[in-house]
Amino acid sequence: MPSFRQYLPILDWGRSYDRRALSNDLIAAVIVTIMLIPQSLAYALLAGLPPQAGIYTSIAPIVLYAIFGTSRALAVGPVAVVSLLTASAVGQVAEQGTAGYAVAALTLAFLSGGFLVLMGLFRLGFLANFLSHPVISGFITASGLLIATSQLKHILGVTAHGHTLPEMLGSMLSNLSEVNWITVLIGVAATAFLFWTRKNLKPTLRGLGVPSLPADILTKAGPVAAVVATTVAVWALGLADRGVRIVGEVPQSLPPLTLPGFDPDLLGALLVPAILISVIGFVESVSVAQTLAAKKRQRIDPDQELIGLGAANLGAAFTGGFPVTGGFSRSVVNFDAGAETPAAGAFTAIGLAFAALFLTPLVYFLPNATLAATIIVAVLSLVDPSILKKTWGYSRADFSAVAVTILLTLGLGVEIGVAAGVAISVLLHLYKTSRPHVAEVGRVPGTEHFRNIHRHTVETDPSLVTLRVDESLYFVNARFLEDLVQRRVTTGTTIRNVVLQFSAVNEVDYSALESLEAINQRLKDMEVGLHLSEVKGPVMDRLRRSHFLDQLNGQVFLSQHDAWRALAVGKRSAA
Repeated sequence: MPSFRQYLPILDWGRSYDRRALSNDLIAAVIVTIMLIPQSLAYALLAGLPPQAGIYTSIAPIVLYAIFGTSRALAVGPVAVVSLLTASAVGQVAEQGTAGYAVAALTLAFLSGGFLVLMGLFRLGFLANFLSHPVISGFITASGLLIATSQLKHILGVTAHGHTLPEMLGSMLSNLSEVNWITVLIGVAATAFLFWTRKNLKPTLRGLGVPSLPADILTKAGPVAAVVATTVAVWALGLADRGVRIVGEVPQSLPPLTLPGFDPDLLGALLVPAILISVIGFVESVSVAQTLAAKKRQRIDPDQELIGLGAANLGAAFTGGFPVTGGFSRSVVNFDAGAETPAAGAFTAIGLAFAALFLTPLVYFLPNATLAATIIVAVLSLVDPSILKKTWGYSRADFSAVAVTILLTLGLGVEIGVAAGVAISVLLHLYKTSRPHVAEVGRVPGTEHFRNIHRHTVETDPSLVTLRVDESLYFVNARFLEDLVQRRVTTGTTIRNVVLQFSAVNEVDYSALESLEAINQRLKDMEVGLHLSEVKGPVMDRLRRSHFLDQLNGQVFLSQHDAWRALAVGKRSAA
């Protein structure tokens, strides 16, 4: 039973669910539902799908995450970056507006969900750690710029295409003659209103004496106000007949039961994009979930989060949706509104189901420009150009990774940008660990502490060299240590002993073991002893399973001070 409960977190928080939690969850659900209705329509537009797909994508996935997810506040559904990735991937295998495009989106959600569930079952959540935070920030910044640029065609009322910044800008510039100035007026006004609402409405309402909770609800309802105002204007003034593009008819129905495509060619074409979407979505989701959980001293299980997000994506695949993940802005709103449990998400799904059944006729005259404005305002909050300045001042290697990720994403597309981000993160890790920090240390006078001879005034002995290895040893950096020891020993003819201080070494793989054996043999041939100190238990256990300790041309000391007393007594000199 414990193992069964492990995969159903609802059995844990559901047992203690009470009236207070119900009240808080209902309030949070109302606020998030108000926010999610226009967002769902907008993100479906961004993904190249009919608007109802956005609502469908926000119902079953939320319920499934509430059952299988571990975060109490994460709000799952369509998000900007994943919607853009969906449009990019699906647009390469099917033409937008066709039945094949919708099937490909379902298939992408299915593959993404299956991949996430498998990662969760095999407890592979740690793999997401190979994406460095600077690279993720760079990718999200570039994606935000791409998303905002892709929506300018709806603000201008022109036809445009492309998945990269040069393609989109070039396409829009070539079609500027199509600009519909009424659409421009609607789009610019909606964008300005939404920006003002986000920054100034709540302080204004609070200044007028409105209580905090109603002021917060009204602020989050800003996009709804823009939707209502522009829809009424288009209907009342007959602007659709004057070239303003509108959403049109949206079916009144609950999510249909759908099947993804299982054609081998389609599966093969979408497999890599699905993996990339899964990784990016999981990293974004789990970072938000962990941040919000820490504020209430709660914890999440990253491996179970994989299963929860996987189940949500599988739900989207069989209910007319497209890939989903945890949204940053919605989750923060959900948390701030007082959500106690994942049940808040289930109540949000009920609200969206009500909207799908009864409110969709009201968006017939909703202009696409308003949805585009909603997306632009949402994604520009993700753009963080300061990451370039921060990484430039802190680490040139991280700056290079961020800059390359941004340039490749903008210039070659999001899929290449994601792949480049993953590759750069791994290469950056390998580069940094391939040149481990190895410090030559000496004793701080009158103590048992040892510090870097180039940073501190310490005691040394000309016949003794102590090297503190500050990194685990594995195939990438083993030869580096081998060469360093060789260079150091050949620079001093009086050296009789070398001590490798392993206080920071957590792992020695087989390649590193062979390098240690080579170091030992070379020093032995030079009549120089090789010693180890402060070797951690797991590392010592591994070394004992080899012949290295039997062949060691020296001793293993419990502490560096023991090695110093045994090898350098009477031979010290101040450095």
